[in-house]
Amino acid sequence: MSSSKVPQSGSDTSLTDPVRYPVSASPPVRTKRAFVLILLTLFVPGSAQLVAGDRKLGRTALRVTLCAWAAIVLALLLLLFNRPLLINVITNQFASLVIILVLVALAIGWAVLFINTLRLIRPVLLVPGARPGVGIALVLALVISSGSLGYSAYLLNVGRNAIGSIFSSGPAIDPVDGRYNFLMMGGDAGDDRTGRRPDSLSVLSVDAKTGQTAIISIPRNFQNAQFSEGSPMRSVYPDGYNCGDECLINAINTEVTNQYADLYPGVADPGAQATMEAVSGTLGMPIQAYVLVDMEGFSTLIDAMGGIRIKAGGWVPMSGYFDEATKTHGMPLGWIPAGEQTLNGDQALWYGRSREYVDDYARIQRQQCVQQAMLKQLDPATLLAKFEDIAKAGTKVVDSNISSSQLGSFVDLAMKAKGKEAKRLTLGPPDFDASFSTVPDFDQIHERVDQLLASASGAQSAGTADDVMAVPAAGGGHVQASGSRSPDVLQAGGSTAQQATPAPSDFTPVTTTPDGEPITAEMLNQLKSEGNEEAIRQLVATNGQCAPL
Repeated sequence: MSSSKVPQSGSDTSLTDPVRYPVSASPPVRTKRAFVLILLTLFVPGSAQLVAGDRKLGRTALRVTLCAWAAIVLALLLLLFNRPLLINVITNQFASLVIILVLVALAIGWAVLFINTLRLIRPVLLVPGARPGVGIALVLALVISSGSLGYSAYLLNVGRNAIGSIFSSGPAIDPVDGRYNFLMMGGDAGDDRTGRRPDSLSVLSVDAKTGQTAIISIPRNFQNAQFSEGSPMRSVYPDGYNCGDECLINAINTEVTNQYADLYPGVADPGAQATMEAVSGTLGMPIQAYVLVDMEGFSTLIDAMGGIRIKAGGWVPMSGYFDEATKTHGMPLGWIPAGEQTLNGDQALWYGRSREYVDDYARIQRQQCVQQAMLKQLDPATLLAKFEDIAKAGTKVVDSNISSSQLGSFVDLAMKAKGKEAKRLTLGPPDFDASFSTVPDFDQIHERVDQLLASASGAQSAGTADDVMAVPAAGGGHVQASGSRSPDVLQAGGSTAQQATPAPSDFTPVTTTPDGEPITAEMLNQLKSEGNEEAIRQLVATNGQCAPL
């Protein structure tokens, strides 16, 4: 008799377990039980089922949870010790698709567990006053868990599509002499134009180990560009692109696209490829890849970032219509003031393109500044917060022949370069005479480029003397690029002045006239309406000075 009662006693005890059998529990305990089950499902999916419901379902869910935790730990280890591999996995078209499907499956599975948890809670047993709180808690937990996974899958798919649209599927490239060399082109393209006409050409040479960067700017009006060995265009222009004043380096893209595309069978963008070969031959250095930014869509990308922050040395006009008869611009559409500014997309586009009242070399300085501001301010927080807008804008703005298989190593390299002062060289003022771009000395170019790259590959840290740019006093012309000397910083006999040259951001924006009167848009427009172009030219002469904030 006694032995037959033991199971009955054990059964009675199990029926009084408030976690698995809430019927016998008091109302406060039922409420606490409901919140505990929700928290268990949120932090350890499957544990609620294991302690209060279907143990088989709970064990299966816990195995999946442990696998997910293991994957997260592995990702964190890769982030710490092999960041390029992690980024390559995420950006790989096949691997990213698998990750997206896994995230969607986990989101659905987690949602199913929450629905099952709601059944285990048995809301009818809760006091009426507790039901809304439990319901709200469960919905919030569902949004935090399944919603976050689903949104992550969506963003990853957006990035996957953007990568497929922007980057190529070609072979990876290797560094040459320890450096990656990229041609950055900013051009415009329209319905009435075949091919882009690059208005800005810059080479970014990045040390493959340290990320130390050198920027070489080439004026758009550079003549007699030399095509590199092996370029198909050498058969057309064996002595360089020397057909006269019309043969500017920025015309190569359109000419090749319109007339010589057959020389580049299988090349997606013959014009960009030919321009890359011309820059390579001109500088005497291999250019391995290009990135082409459509300037008409450039403002979209800046807006997607939330604008860029700069310190402007002088006022920049947003130029009005151009009168071919008088060769002058009409009344400006607006002005970008000197000083610290946050530029939206349209303003940033004008800031990088305007050359009214100054020459192309002031514009080159501003273009470099805009590029640096974008790189500096596109931090992880901005990227995550605005990822969808930035990715969608990028597909409309950027084109490149960089292989998507190398995005991991290049993103890692960009992170290393962040915060390092870039060394600069311009094939024109202030590093060369203004006439140099018309009749260039290629031996001299190659020598200066070799010196620049040797300096950029050295062990100097950011902020050494070679990195510093000498900035003239307010009202005094262009920024002096590193590696060159201005008369302003030379003493008699050619020795360098004893005083330290200021860093790029240490210039004083010109915000007043020589008489101390504040410069305003109204003042500049009044001078424009009076036809006093020279007065405006003097007031805005320092607008090539710029520093990212």
